Amino acid sequence: MSSTPPSPHPEPRPVRARRLPLAGVLRPGRPSDIWFKPASSVVVATALPNLTLLALGRLDLVMYTMAGTFCALYTHNLPYAARARALAGVVAGMTASIAVALVTASLTSSAVVLVAVGALLAAAQKTLCDATRVGPPGHLIFTFISSASLFAPQSLGQVPGHLALTLAGGAVAWLVGMAPALVRPHGPERRATARALNAAAAYADARTEAARDAAAAPGAERARAAAAGAVHAAWQSLLATGARSAQARRALARLVVRAEEAVAVPEAADPDALRSWAAGLRGTSAVPRPRGAHPGEEEELLGVDAELAGPKVPLRRRLGPGSPLLPVALRTAVGCALAGYASLALGIGRPYWALVTAASLYQANVTLTWNRGVQRVVGNLIGVLAFAAIAPFAHLGHAELIVCCLALAFGAEALITRNYWLGSVCVTPMALLVTEFARFQQPGELILDRVVDTLVGAVLGVAAAVLVTNRRATDHMENAIAAAERAREAAEAGLAGAGPVEPARRRLAATLVELRAAADAAAGEWWQRALPEQRVLAAERAGHRTLAATVRRLHGHGGENGQVTRPRAGAADAWEGARA
Repeated sequence: MSSTPPSPHPEPRPVRARRLPLAGVLRPGRPSDIWFKPASSVVVATALPNLTLLALGRLDLVMYTMAGTFCALYTHNLPYAARARALAGVVAGMTASIAVALVTASLTSSAVVLVAVGALLAAAQKTLCDATRVGPPGHLIFTFISSASLFAPQSLGQVPGHLALTLAGGAVAWLVGMAPALVRPHGPERRATARALNAAAAYADARTEAARDAAAAPGAERARAAAAGAVHAAWQSLLATGARSAQARRALARLVVRAEEAVAVPEAADPDALRSWAAGLRGTSAVPRPRGAHPGEEEELLGVDAELAGPKVPLRRRLGPGSPLLPVALRTAVGCALAGYASLALGIGRPYWALVTAASLYQANVTLTWNRGVQRVVGNLIGVLAFAAIAPFAHLGHAELIVCCLALAFGAEALITRNYWLGSVCVTPMALLVTEFARFQQPGELILDRVVDTLVGAVLGVAAAVLVTNRRATDHMENAIAAAERAREAAEAGLAGAGPVEPARRRLAATLVELRAAADAAAGEWWQRALPEQRVLAAERAGHRTLAATVRRLHGHGGENGQVTRPRAGAADAWEGARA
């Protein structure tokens, strides 16, 4: 149970700049396993109001209904009990954003003021979406809609009616997002469990390969991080289910227990069985039940029930002093303001395009922001060419315009999970076509404005990310190391009989996932102190060994007389040495 203690000597902390990469930025990846859900949801949710407005001859109001219907893009990973609340919150947040934008637009026509309000709104939207972990597409849809609304002619008397249209569109999005519950009420948590099982099987295979060949150790390390994250996400999904899902939750929890066991003790895992259980979770058939209950399984399931009844982390703790989200919020505000004012100085008629481009870039660190900037520029430049090809058909009539927008919305969601620039190829012409619902415009003028605003927004957005440093990223990583060490000590105390193993073990697993995320975020910052990488590795290694010890005791992988043993010596220890 002993583990490697952190070094008592602080590491040197010179400030250094890290290079911004280009290799692999545009390489497509694997699509999300549920890409078709947001794609089909946004098409259905948007088509209903758009066709209604077409029949009424009021397509000039499309922007307000689309503000609500685009909420259908969110929360597809959440169980339906949690999705109902989260999607309602997304609709409320969108309505509040539109309300601020419309009231501001009705009170002033000063472009300087409108850009300032747009930048502040973008920063607030980015911060709240990150703090609530609402998931993709994050703040981008909020910023796109609210920034466009800021520059739409408006009077105070029109605001209530336009907000009612947004709420109506949001109601449609909510109904579309919840509709699959009628057919597959436990679909999201089944998918999360299947991901955990498949990731655990992949790690078990990678660990076996690393035991044979030390050169495969980095790949096994990445597989372990992915598997730990997938198992953690599966637990979070199960913990978000409602009280009516208790029976289904316990059946799925038994499978997550096996996935967690495989991550902690990969040499005892059966990858084929894990994949077989994952395959059995497709559709609506009965949840596969592993043969024979493992020792400690019921204890762990009771731990899940106890955690469900426990207190939740309040939102204000993620936004308090010292939060790593605050420097990113400052970057967003500064970058969006710079981009908007630069667009105004160049005489572009739509400065909100530059503002939205800048807002779309900001990720967890400078390196990811730079990557997004390159992807945004490439995608937008190809996208304006796509718009030039599509515009003649879209200009045949309003019905054709609606069809083009719906097809592009579907294509954007189908491609954006492979790489952001691929999705931008569809998002860009769709954004240009949305401006034509009120009246058709000259494609050449729209294309020129979009290209200039894209370049201005990307350059100044990345510049703001570089100039506004985030020294808190390293502090956040230090705090994550300390939290992981405290959780490890609590788990070891439980193993020694001085406290409950559950839920200390799952807290340890969660802190290790947070530690890896914090380390990855800090590693991509520009100006940064030297990172305590050896302490991170030591904390991760010690934490995973303690996790393995808890799983061995709970599930009967100990030595004689029930004594907890370390992972087997030999190849496994050589693999740990290769990591160090």
